[in-house]
Amino acid sequence: MSIVFDPARISQLKFAYTTRHLRPGLVAGMTTEGSPRAGDVVIARVVEIGQHQRLECTDSRRATLFPGDEIVVCYANRYAPAQYEAVVPTTLGRCDLVAAGGVAATALSRHASKDEPTAIDVLGFATDHDGRRINIADHRTVPTPNTCGDAAARPFTIVIAGTSMDSGKTTTAAGIVKGLVTTGLSVGAAKVTGTGAGNDLWLMADAGARPVVDFTAVGMPSTFMMGHERIVDSFVSLHHHLADAGVDVAVIEIADGLFLSETAALLASDELRARCDGIVFAAGDAAGAQNGVGLLRSLGHDVLAVSGLLTASPLAVRETQSCVDVPVLTLPELWAADHTLLDRAAWAHRLRAVPAATKLENVSVSPAKLAS
Repeated sequence: MSIVFDPARISQLKFAYTTRHLRPGLVAGMTTEGSPRAGDVVIARVVEIGQHQRLECTDSRRATLFPGDEIVVCYANRYAPAQYEAVVPTTLGRCDLVAAGGVAATALSRHASKDEPTAIDVLGFATDHDGRRINIADHRTVPTPNTCGDAAARPFTIVIAGTSMDSGKTTTAAGIVKGLVTTGLSVGAAKVTGTGAGNDLWLMADAGARPVVDFTAVGMPSTFMMGHERIVDSFVSLHHHLADAGVDVAVIEIADGLFLSETAALLASDELRARCDGIVFAAGDAAGAQNGVGLLRSLGHDVLAVSGLLTASPLAVRETQSCVDVPVLTLPELWAADHTLLDRAAWAHRLRAVPAATKLENVSVSPAKLAS
């Protein structure tokens, strides 16, 4: 069955963050024909308010939800140890709102601190004016690059990884951005995996990153269970987008922890290694930091520093510094523009402008000048 919405009904729909890259006016109706797929845009009615009492809209405003509201969200899987584990259902109908950014799925488990998810009834698949089902994958705004580009021209790239969800990755990324921008470098930022939500992007933008993009721009409301090729495409496409913007430094966050199989596979990929100058690792304690540094090095990565949630405790900082041989950087230190991350980024930024025939030892610029 297919339905064309009247203007009054469309005006009452609440569009979630995960649908932010759809052209305005694209949704014209819905159909009940077909089976659910990750990325499908769906029309759902709120049945019972649970954990998520508000829906993050396309502009990141938090709209209060009421029973009976019709919302436009996306089917997607979710992996969030501190919140919900959820999968795309096999049929339309009753399921759960498992992320405030607009993810419809069947919850399999939840953290003990979370309430039952908000219950929703998916009425149908959203359709355009030609009656075609809408999937986010068909509306990406950052395309897959046609070429790998000139490796020498790419920005100095810092990847942020961590022990788990809520280990302080985004706060670390924003701190790095702020420190780099303070020195006069231009910085772009991207979140290449995770679940669609605007908080992380806004934090990096507030720190001074321009541009700031995430995986929703490459057609995924969530990256969990999307497959290795799609995950690698997200990293390569978003990194290429930052390079095209001409930034000096790219700061790229990878969501969740090292033991999520998709994160592990991305960090082990040749595509990431070829574009990564170093990793800053976010952890909640010394043991996590030590293990993370060791694992990343076993994959061939240069670990530049440790930061994250553990830096909230001076004792934890001292404990961590005793067991890792890289700097442990607190937020004030990241902001202060006085650490080796900034020195290395400044060197890389300026050396890219030197003709290839010029030898490094002939460049008569002091490190102090470069860091200034």
